[in-house]
Amino acid sequence: MTYKNAGVDIDAGNRFVQMIKPLVKATHRPEVITEIGGFGGLFSLHAEKYQKPTLVASTDGVGTKLKIAFMMDKHDTVGIDLVAMCVNDIIVQGAEPLFFLDYLATGKLSPEKAQHIVKGIAEGCIQAGCALIGGETAEMPGFYSEGEYDLAGFTVGIVDNNAIIDGSSITVGDRLIGLTSSGLHSNGYSLARKVFFDHMNLTVDSQLEELNRPLGEELLTPTRIYVKTILNLLRDFQIKGMAHITGGGLLENVPRMLPNNCQAVIEKNSWPKPAIFELLRQAGQIDETEMFRTLNYGIGMVLAVPEAETEEILVRLSGLKETAFVIGEITRSAQDGEPTVMLV
Repeated sequence: MTYKNAGVDIDAGNRFVQMIKPLVKATHRPEVITEIGGFGGLFSLHAEKYQKPTLVASTDGVGTKLKIAFMMDKHDTVGIDLVAMCVNDIIVQGAEPLFFLDYLATGKLSPEKAQHIVKGIAEGCIQAGCALIGGETAEMPGFYSEGEYDLAGFTVGIVDNNAIIDGSSITVGDRLIGLTSSGLHSNGYSLARKVFFDHMNLTVDSQLEELNRPLGEELLTPTRIYVKTILNLLRDFQIKGMAHITGGGLLENVPRMLPNNCQAVIEKNSWPKPAIFELLRQAGQIDETEMFRTLNYGIGMVLAVPEAETEEILVRLSGLKETAFVIGEITRSAQDGEPTVMLV
């Protein structure tokens, strides 16, 4: 017996590493001082650039959006989602992502398919400005269904201690700016699959009048990465707080940036809802509160900014090719205590 007989092909793994070396190299920043293939990735921190450097870390996955990739046999964009879910989480604290690592687990390694996955991860890192400095590919026979895999990612960023954004300065009268999402991003896919595929009996190839492309392509649209946009804003404007709108939607994520006794009043009709959300809501007869609590509903990032800077920030966002809307403001909670969100 050999390891290959048992289902693990070491030669395929080695071939895969050689295939992805150019993809990984393309993401490297000057601080990277190792090539892929070592036991650990080395990254020179250059801490002298900061007065009190603070590291910020995050980890996440892609979730059941991967099921759409399996159904379409298209694997070159889910890596963007993987990076986005991590780097968008740390930019809300003002941290610039420095490097990224990935974990790919599958029942049987296909070097060609895995190369497509890493191509997406590398593209996400380029969009975020961080370096892909390592990862792990686990071949686990019998653990995953044929053709399926799972992804996890890890990022580390840096911010000066006195520049950490924690929402503590948010006050009554501050405005809320919403940056639009590209679609469902990477949350709510268990609900979406149940509605579209189980309830409506659609397929990934289904053409719907409301969409200008097949359903599967719409659902596989990569998550927006907001890092470079936010870093640009932080150079010139005061961003008091930020919320990455992931699982839990606006109702659960916006309070995470608010100090006690503050309430975010969100005008629910202040931005156009993308067609995919309205299709999902109508077909599934989904309650409005459920939509706002489960999905991003068209807003992927929320910024709390001073009223006086709101218009200038919107002009800058437009110049950065972002679509953004003033979606609400901060008021005092009716009752003292935990921060809340009110939809009007």
